Amino acid sequence: SDMEGLKKRLGGKTQIWAGLGCIALGLYVLEAQLPNPIPVAGVKLGLSNIVSIYTLFAYGPWAALGVLLTRVLLGSLFAGQLISLAYSLAGGLLSLAAMLILRQVLTLRQIWVASVLGGIFHNIGQILIAMLLTATPRLIYYLPVLIAAGMLAGLFTGLCAQFLLQHMKKLPPG
Repeated sequence: SDMEGLKKRLGGKTQIWAGLGCIALGLYVLEAQLPNPIPVAGVKLGLSNIVSIYTLFAYGPWAALGVLLTRVLLGSLFAGQLISLAYSLAGGLLSLAAMLILRQVLTLRQIWVASVLGGIFHNIGQILIAMLLTATPRLIYYLPVLIAAGMLAGLFTGLCAQFLLQHMKKLPPG
């Protein structure tokens, strides 16, 4: 039947996407436990974004959204920081939207460019949420620091994701 065919086609992909979501979640939780090498408030490397970027370029926007939501929702619960849910969701969705636009025109050798833009937009989303939640418009003055940090983190995670994509291409289905 049509339903059986659909289940077969999605079965392998769903398992791969779930696995990628688990890897991203594991990296998120691991990074939360490590001392931050960058002693600036709100700045971290974002290792789990390597998985999100890989997923976006290898499997497309819906899979990347699933990985992002898995990481953000479960990561906030596991880390015990529900307030981080708003920050992570705003930053993650804005970052994904920015990278999605560039995905249409970049080659596998330019993924890092999308990631740099994603890092910038991630931090813009987070500063906007911080301004909203704290009713402190002056936080906008912190944006240049966050943009620079987002560019550097985006470059690192983008190069890692680009390396993965170039060397793994795509995980085999099912």
